[in-house]
Amino acid sequence: MKKLHIIILLVIAVSIAAIMSTVADSSTYATFSVATNNEGDEYHVVGKYVKDKGIIYNPEQNANLCVFYLTDNDNKEMKVVYNGAKPQDFEMSEQIVVTGKVENGTFMADKILMKCPSKYNNTSDPTKTTGTSES
Repeated sequence: MKKLHIIILLVIAVSIAAIMSTVADSSTYATFSVATNNEGDEYHVVGKYVKDKGIIYNPEQNANLCVFYLTDNDNKEMKVVYNGAKPQDFEMSEQIVVTGKVENGTFMADKILMKCPSKYNNTSDPTKTTGTSES
């Protein structure tokens, strides 16, 4: 067997291994019910922050602990514990995506992504101008 064939086989084997590890580690979008039934598996859950229950975040005691409640798209509410700093404008976000897994009835989030508030949903288009134009 030629050296070129061996190198090509090694490149193919490494590529297949990389693809398999990426697929095995990927998480999927789900609801809290699905995440609870498959406790320990990682999921993305989309929901809304429950403002009535507030947020527990005290940076003087622990700047890397943020606890809040989230309601998913099936209206199931769950306590979320995030080991990180509270994101800026958290309370104003329209939707929140938490990535993590359920442990003992609590969603342990590794990441938080927020849909920006409506300040980016400007109804007027600043690129369109009205009035007279100068020539």
